[in-house]
Amino acid sequence: MELTVDAALLPLLPPRARRAGRLVVRHEEHVTAGHVVQSAGVPLPEVGSLTADGTRVSPADRLRPGAALHARAAPRPEPVPAGGFLLDVHLGSLARRMRLLGLDAAWSAHADDPDLVVRACAEGRVLLTADRGLLMRRALPRGALVRGAGADEQLTDVLDRFRPALAPLTRCTSCGAPLRAAAKEEVAAELPTGTRRSVDAFSRCTACGRVYWRGAHARRVDEVLRRVGAPPS
Repeated sequence: MELTVDAALLPLLPPRARRAGRLVVRHEEHVTAGHVVQSAGVPLPEVGSLTADGTRVSPADRLRPGAALHARAAPRPEPVPAGGFLLDVHLGSLARRMRLLGLDAAWSAHADDPDLVVRACAEGRVLLTADRGLLMRRALPRGALVRGAGADEQLTDVLDRFRPALAPLTRCTSCGAPLRAAAKEEVAAELPTGTRRSVDAFSRCTACGRVYWRGAHARRVDEVLRRVGAPPS
């Protein structure tokens, strides 16, 4: 049988199939469409729909010998999950950038793959990862492959895929919890002398207690917003 994919999925195929634009697969008894696609290196969360000989099929459908299977890329934008985002251990820099923009981006430096799947299920989050193997876990309810060589490119990819509403400087970059307004008198003892003299508006993290004010962080946020084509904060 033959597998073809949309152009957006071609980079996920083996090099030879990438160049040819198709992959010839040996038929196996009881093989399913989803198995063929994932065996070729394309995680099912990256697939929007499947057709076999022009007829739409599900990942669980079995294929006849000689079938022509085509995988379409997941459409963009996708809806943002109610539970927010969950990032794997390798995406800490991306998580901090997402938090700067006010996105609910959970991340831990110590979570292993089973922990991530359990948390994604329990909290209704979409798992962001560059690990295709992790996205192929059956127990994972929803995931997305993050593309890009660094955090800036990865952020552009995530914002393009989900188009989330942004609320810059409303979350703690350290733990991701929401910020609340804090009176200057409340935080004065924790401020550098120069900041205490020149700044009057502050926020405090509702979880870890970290104090924030508009300064270097705000300039960095504005740079990120300009990069992704959004108005400054």
